[in-house]
Amino acid sequence: MRPIYLDYNATTPVDSAVAAAMQPYIVEHFGNPSSSHSYGLAAKRAVEEARTQVAEMLGCNRECVVFTSGGSESNNHALKGVASARRSQGKHIITSAIEHPAVTEVCRHLTDGGFDVTYVPVDEHGLVDPADVADSVRPDTILISVMHANNEVGTVEPIAEICAIARRHGIIVHSDCAQSVGKLPVHVDELGVDLLSIAGHKAYAPKGVGALYVREGVGLDKLIHGADHERGRRAGTENVSQIVGLGRACALVTEGLARHTAHLSAMRDRLELGLSRRVADIVVNGHPQRRLPNTSSISFGGLLAAELLAAVPGVAASAGAACHSDGTAVSSVLDAMGSTPERALGTVRFSVGRPTTQGEIDAAVEMVAQAVADLRSR
Repeated sequence: MRPIYLDYNATTPVDSAVAAAMQPYIVEHFGNPSSSHSYGLAAKRAVEEARTQVAEMLGCNRECVVFTSGGSESNNHALKGVASARRSQGKHIITSAIEHPAVTEVCRHLTDGGFDVTYVPVDEHGLVDPADVADSVRPDTILISVMHANNEVGTVEPIAEICAIARRHGIIVHSDCAQSVGKLPVHVDELGVDLLSIAGHKAYAPKGVGALYVREGVGLDKLIHGADHERGRRAGTENVSQIVGLGRACALVTEGLARHTAHLSAMRDRLELGLSRRVADIVVNGHPQRRLPNTSSISFGGLLAAELLAAVPGVAASAGAACHSDGTAVSSVLDAMGSTPERALGTVRFSVGRPTTQGEIDAAVEMVAQAVADLRSR
């Protein structure tokens, strides 16, 4: 039997409707979107339709959507692009202590280039306090980058409040929305962001495609140089079939977000209730209300996550702690939240998806509970 998949924050399967939409652009409509003949025009129309679908989900003008190779490229383009375009105005960047490496590693790179980065803390729930962001603002601050929802514990950050602070000082705001798209409403005007990153494979589109929203009027230097693709913002022949897939995935979000969110919440709550009834000494990490509807980060007292996962081959989940081979390093997210090393090393992240069923949840609870009992009895 295949393991029960509860790792949707790592990646999602390609939705069947997405795969069907992509198929003609893999086999039949193979033209280069920059070509002026009928083959190229068919590909161009498909790319622009997908751009419209992404824009409709985000509530923005289609001209503001730039297609990329994924969330990491979008984050790199946002941070490096602003840093390069605005370096004459300042070299200070604000981010949070729990960002994805696709942001933190870029910040480290920019630090090597003379920029100064402030990492604002989070509370025990993984929540950024907008007051800490406000206190970190300096005259030379040019960019604030805070993720919309954390990939490990699911805490949803107060992006709108942070953007309101930034607007008073003329500071650009970027948000990594890789985890929130398809699970929460993600509308650029409601959030107030200037830049926003999307990763296709987190939202039932294929791996290798994403998008960057760039608010009209925001100066952003190029990350990839070459020909004049994507209105001059991102060189390289468009990945037509995958862009079509991303567009269809975003259309599915627009059509069914409320239904999807309700299902995800029900499955997550069923998992947590089942484990709380069967397993003693567990802690659910993250904010009790402000969190993703599908994410459950659970610390199992007295256990190592790696050992627990190895004992439950029938459940595909992930360790909440980024353990090295010596088992002494813990997740930077849990560390920033004030977790003890023991609790962090015993943390498993379960993340449910649109295909998750009640039967799968109940079976997973049974397997995990039995494995915990076996491990604790040794």
